[in-house]
Amino acid sequence: MKKYLFYIVTFFSALPLWAQQTFEYPFQDPSLDTEARIDNLLSVMTLDEKISALSTNPSVPRLGVKGTGHVEGLHGLALGGPAGWEGRNREVQVTTTFPQAYGLGETWDRELIQKVAAAEGLETRYAFQKYNHGGLVVRAPNADLARDPRWGRTEESYGEDAFLAGELTVAFVKGLQGDDPNYWQTASLMKHFLANSNEDGRTYTSSDFDERLWREYYALPFKKGILEGGSRAYMAAYNKVNGIPATVHPMLKEITVNEWGQNGIICTDGGAFKLLLSDHKYYEDKYLGAAAVIKAGINQFLDEYTEAVYGAISNGYLTEADIDEVLRGNYRVMLKLGMLDPSEENPYTKIGSGKDTIDPWTTEAHKTLALEATRKSIVLLKNDTEEGLLPLNKNKIKSIAIIGKRADEVLLDWYSGTPPYRVTPLEGIRNKVGENVEILIAKNNADGKAAEIAAKADVAIVLVGNHPVCDAGWANCPVPSEGKESVDRQSMELEQEDLIKVVHQANPKTIAVLISTFPYAINWTQENVPAIVHMTQNSQELGNGLADVLFGDYNPAGRLTQTWVKSITDLPPLMDYNIRNGRTYMYFEGDPLYAFGHGLSFTNFSYENLHVNKNRLQDGETATVKVKIRNTGKIDGEEVVQLYVKHLNSSVERPIKELKGFRRISIPAGKSVTVDLPLKAEDLKYWNIQKQEFELENGQIEIQVGGASDKIVLTKTISIQK
Repeated sequence: MKKYLFYIVTFFSALPLWAQQTFEYPFQDPSLDTEARIDNLLSVMTLDEKISALSTNPSVPRLGVKGTGHVEGLHGLALGGPAGWEGRNREVQVTTTFPQAYGLGETWDRELIQKVAAAEGLETRYAFQKYNHGGLVVRAPNADLARDPRWGRTEESYGEDAFLAGELTVAFVKGLQGDDPNYWQTASLMKHFLANSNEDGRTYTSSDFDERLWREYYALPFKKGILEGGSRAYMAAYNKVNGIPATVHPMLKEITVNEWGQNGIICTDGGAFKLLLSDHKYYEDKYLGAAAVIKAGINQFLDEYTEAVYGAISNGYLTEADIDEVLRGNYRVMLKLGMLDPSEENPYTKIGSGKDTIDPWTTEAHKTLALEATRKSIVLLKNDTEEGLLPLNKNKIKSIAIIGKRADEVLLDWYSGTPPYRVTPLEGIRNKVGENVEILIAKNNADGKAAEIAAKADVAIVLVGNHPVCDAGWANCPVPSEGKESVDRQSMELEQEDLIKVVHQANPKTIAVLISTFPYAINWTQENVPAIVHMTQNSQELGNGLADVLFGDYNPAGRLTQTWVKSITDLPPLMDYNIRNGRTYMYFEGDPLYAFGHGLSFTNFSYENLHVNKNRLQDGETATVKVKIRNTGKIDGEEVVQLYVKHLNSSVERPIKELKGFRRISIPAGKSVTVDLPLKAEDLKYWNIQKQEFELENGQIEIQVGGASDKIVLTKTISIQK
């Protein structure tokens, strides 16, 4: 008997601490099935508690259920910034601030994006658990597609291509959520479903397009984020989709839930519930609207809703069972975050507790990551090899003219946090050259100063670009070429290009640095200025990253994620969501200023030996495309190898070409690397409207490989067969 008791005691002492506990309610027991736990939780909640849980924080204090709310995090945790995301009566919490999402996209680097998101997720957990600040549901990434460069929120996107945006969305989701098999570090809530890429009139306009574009283009990044990334949260958009407000659209349940398996949070955008009545004028009263929103699958409201929900129940439009159905998604996410579990089994509960007392945003690791992301985001648009201007040799330069109002600032956007420090371009260049090089400064050409110092200097650097919040009030952008949330751009012209002209006239050795969140039609600059660099705003390491590129300590390899047109007249009307009408590199037949995927290096690369391991690719298979890339220059560099596909004899309309693979690869000078690119048959399918399914059609495709969409070097034709 004593021996038996010994084994019993030994057995229980070997169990995890939570397994040795007794629980007041079954929903508290981690050993139970998720759905069984939620069943029990809902059974003991009152109707009032359930309605309260339709907010962004589904806590139930009476039952000891501590939920968690939302934070913004497109390019770093936002607990501060221009929008005041720190919240009422809270001090600003500094956090690591990376380049804007548009800049992160220009890295074309899945691994980097995942590292950035993982660092952000760590800081989010840390701030929440160490300082009780913020929440664990992160509103990021933005999976919307930047189909038009006039869109005011272009800065938030990964560009115009659905495959590229989808791949980077997957990477960001994985980084935020972590790799633990049972718990998430944070929950990734993607924005904004669906086809939300106009700001003017977004609260009442309709984004109209056919079913194939819905499946193959606009929805693809969200689908990949759910199926491949593992996100189980997203935000419905303000706009209508084909005449139905996204907040109540059947697509929420019929496709994302029933087809893709989305079973977590689906929330409204801020104020979107009220807009159903005020702007969309879609319902006669708010009670009907509240019932429709919940029945559509929404389980979190970002504006006042309680009176409307109570009224919907009183009028018989809504039942408690309807609320139960959607609330399950909120608690599935809370369980994945470990909010209802004892902390011992969740590895992320250790962040910010115990010996973990060093704020991560102060660490060299996060500073270094911010610098790496900044460097990798920089796109060399032009570098006239005859001039040999870039990279600059600081040992041969005695004076530099730094010109432009963007020279000594790091601007933050609406979804930014507050960085612990900011290195401006001027500071970065000063840090780089030291005291042996004279720095001459002018914000503009008032009194002819810009031209004067440019003429004196060995080289002139002009820093220009937009202001991400327009330096104005909400819904107000006085400069026509600028835009932001709530305001679309009215011009593609860079108003500061005249400053570039003046400086270049005074000193032909002029470098134009465009720090912007949008493409610009900088035709004169491209034709006349020997070197042009593009980067986005917001990074705390902006100046150091730029200086590293300008002076050759880092060889740039960023690539454009949008087609840069020469004129606004090259674009279809902004509200034309049918991209086949000449929009994006897939359908644009004009001559772009810079093509999708464009970006230069200080070295050169050659392509050879294109090989595909299958001459016929069948449904369910993946081909491996191999290509040998040689660095033919004298310095180390990175190439972004891009794989495009052209359908040669399709029975349905197809793009001119479409991206289906890419990889950023480092290659030492004089060396070569063989790059493997997977090509999935699944990615070659089109949406068969009659069959209501994706279908692989018999035929031939041309595989195109090169350094940009307009720089295809090698091609090979193979067959595809369903």
